[in-house]
Amino acid sequence: MAEVALINATKRFGDVAAIGDVSLTVADGEFVVLLGPTGAGKTTTLRVIAGLETLDEGAVRIGGREVSKEAPALRDVAFVFQQYSLYPHLSVYDNMAFPLRSPTRRVPEDEIRRSITEIARMLHIDHKLQNKATRLSGGEMQRVAIGRALVRHPSIYLMDEPLSSLDAKLRQELRLELKRIQRDLGATMLYVTHDQVEAMTMASRIGVLKQGKLVQLGTPREIYEDPAETYVATRLGQPRINLMPRRLFPSLPTPSSAETIGVRTEHLKIDRHHQGAARVARIEHLGDQRYLHLSLEDHSIVTLAGHDTDLDVGDSVALQLERPLFFDRDGMRVRP
Repeated sequence: MAEVALINATKRFGDVAAIGDVSLTVADGEFVVLLGPTGAGKTTTLRVIAGLETLDEGAVRIGGREVSKEAPALRDVAFVFQQYSLYPHLSVYDNMAFPLRSPTRRVPEDEIRRSITEIARMLHIDHKLQNKATRLSGGEMQRVAIGRALVRHPSIYLMDEPLSSLDAKLRQELRLELKRIQRDLGATMLYVTHDQVEAMTMASRIGVLKQGKLVQLGTPREIYEDPAETYVATRLGQPRINLMPRRLFPSLPTPSSAETIGVRTEHLKIDRHHQGAARVARIEHLGDQRYLHLSLEDHSIVTLAGHDTDLDVGDSVALQLERPLFFDRDGMRVRP
């Protein structure tokens, strides 16, 4: 594995900068997740590292080597796409062996067999190695696609939302397996997703992309607890952070430039024993928890409550805020 760096990278499509002046370093053995909505530049970032797109400005370095002008085959990267892209006429074994049998690699067949057996066991598909790819479930096909990348032991694994087409149960299982495998192999991974749960549970660090710009990079805890702007704050957290005008909380001490108060569920205390200005508008039952939808003047607040809460629709409650976040008129963080 190796350290991989983007240095002031810019890629344009016509007049649109898909990524603009992005600098990012993925350390050797690190698991970095790029988080953002569709169109933020996540996939383009992977493609310029892989050499599938040519940079207009900036550079790509892998293991300290400048590779910006090198062909994809020479960069020693493995790319896992959102779709499986398996060879349907080949068995699982031969799909996984395909990159190792390339004329440029010439890996001995016994070494291929050892590597495939080891990775297939990690991914729990060792009993499917002789099956044709067309005889697999969706989850199994994605495991094969991931396994085909893992057998190569490249400098970096680039993963473009590989779990997005799977059902929730399979996504949860493969999240855990991918993180375990990355840790066991000491692999360097750059992983793209729009799913905050994947980012929070898998990443060593999260990079938040906004319209081709890397607006914040940090550990999951840093991104969640200390967002640089409202855009970042809304990327993580379930339920989503409530962004409220400061006038709704006139007694709360706020920085002079603050226009918006960011209220997460842990910032909010509900007091039903005192008559308050908020009212319970709706309750969503989620098994062990409940989403409380509160109305305060013409604004809605969503927070969590335990399954044993005795609040009911129509109840009036008082709200107390503890350590909320503050943002200015432009959505940038303001610190007390």
